[in-house]
Amino acid sequence: MITEHAEDMPDLASLSTATNKMIAVLQRYSADYSSLERKYPISLSEMYCSRMRRFVSGWLEAIDTLKVDEMNSQERIDYVLFQNHLNYCLRRLDLGEEQFSEMAPLLPFAAGILSLEDARRRMEWVEPQVGAMELNVILASIEASQRSIDGGDGSAGGLEPAYKRTVAHRAARAIESLQSALKDWYTFYNGYDPLFTWWAGSTYESVKQALESYKNLIDRALVKSNGAGTADIIGDPLGREALIAELHFEMIPYSPEELIEIANRELAWCDAEMKAASSDLGFGSDMQLALEHVKTLHVPPGGQPELVKSLALEAIDYLDEHDLLTVPALARETWRLEMMSPEKQRVNPFFLGGEVIQVSFPTNNMTHEEKLMSMRGNNAHFARATVQHELIPGHHLQGFMQTRFNTHRKPFHTPFWIEGWTIYWEFLLYKLGFPKSPEDRIGMLFWRMHRCVRIIFSLSFHLEKMTPQECIELLVNRVGHERANAEAEVRRSCSDAYPPLYQCAYLIGGLQMWALRQELVETGKLSEREFHDAVIRQNCIPIEMIRADLTGQELTCDFVSSWRFYGDPIPST
Repeated sequence: MITEHAEDMPDLASLSTATNKMIAVLQRYSADYSSLERKYPISLSEMYCSRMRRFVSGWLEAIDTLKVDEMNSQERIDYVLFQNHLNYCLRRLDLGEEQFSEMAPLLPFAAGILSLEDARRRMEWVEPQVGAMELNVILASIEASQRSIDGGDGSAGGLEPAYKRTVAHRAARAIESLQSALKDWYTFYNGYDPLFTWWAGSTYESVKQALESYKNLIDRALVKSNGAGTADIIGDPLGREALIAELHFEMIPYSPEELIEIANRELAWCDAEMKAASSDLGFGSDMQLALEHVKTLHVPPGGQPELVKSLALEAIDYLDEHDLLTVPALARETWRLEMMSPEKQRVNPFFLGGEVIQVSFPTNNMTHEEKLMSMRGNNAHFARATVQHELIPGHHLQGFMQTRFNTHRKPFHTPFWIEGWTIYWEFLLYKLGFPKSPEDRIGMLFWRMHRCVRIIFSLSFHLEKMTPQECIELLVNRVGHERANAEAEVRRSCSDAYPPLYQCAYLIGGLQMWALRQELVETGKLSEREFHDAVIRQNCIPIEMIRADLTGQELTCDFVSSWRFYGDPIPST
């Protein structure tokens, strides 16, 4: 029986770990934080800000009483990470209040709406007539705001200089949150309290319509958005000071300008490799001709799922054959494949992954041009890199291990580990000879160039040195993206759906991981498998903290990142 079911028997010995008292601390914090997030879900409200500030400050005072000098190495890592996380939470609250104050002149009615919903969440019931009066005050404020902007012809009445386009865009999105809050407030009473509905019903409908009209006016007159095309990509640049604060939190001791310089050096290395592969294909040093050739090498309609399956299995076999990483049997078994909808492909034209890899490829209802661009952008040689990035050893294996090892570290989630690990594997597999042909090399180098340019355009955008349109042109002209794919990439990168350093994290996290490998594997301190198994079991934390554990660094409670991990571009062999 033991032999028959060996694959389904968990390794219980691996579950026995050294005592870590910080696990209980972090579990309590996570549970308390989640409770407050559910109780106070509206981040715009003063009630949310003051309550979360009190909560975080209380935890900072509490952990200050812990005796760091008596902690073991794992506890110290978690302590430093927790302290960093809490300080970052306070900085984010400060930033949120600063951003709200910038758009407050456009939203004088926001406090009235938020106070209604905040009171309901405190279970302070509204008097029906009083609620109707407060709605009427809100309505008057919205109408006054609309008159102050509308020049009578749908324009901004000459007020454009008073409002930055990005702030106006942020205000329009804030109105969407206010609409949701007001709807929750009204729905709670409507129908359950007949007097409330009698008093407030018609006024609520007027407020609802006025909010929608005012939001549309801001979009049209101040943001100048038509809801489609590149002009609709707005974003919200952070500025240099806030970017540096983000880098400090992520334990990256480089300035934005230094990271852009690193990206340019890596991009120059990619150029040289691209020219070599192009020459091998008979195109001389003309990288664009070679790239165009590779883009034509896609499977026919309907053939993409089988290609993805074969590439996934090939990558797993390669890991096994070269003894690079332990891949649990259940992780091999449980990944799945689905096709991505045309709507999702507008935002992300390439694969998305994890336990389910979502495959981009044309559908019958796309235009002819969209079909060609999707096939070219997801050709067989580009897919060679993206499949292992999304599945194994990439995001699927990461997610699998995250739910099984050091699960208490969930609050410390960082894209420099999430995306850095996957790009690191692209580095290593390229160096080990995983690409079999010049076309394979070009496919992998395309993505490497893409990661370099992501740093350049995303940081330059947040430094307010590049517009979204300029970012698109850089991706098209410097990397070779299809234009629609470049637009989707910039739309995703400039939206608030991703943290401002997310696009930077791919290459920089990969370079951090590579530097750590040089320190431990190349010196013979760990084998390839030992190193990779150790890193992926740490869970999603800044890579400098993984380095601290694997090198036996003794951390202090006032730890400040100082690891200057970048040396030279990674050699090809």
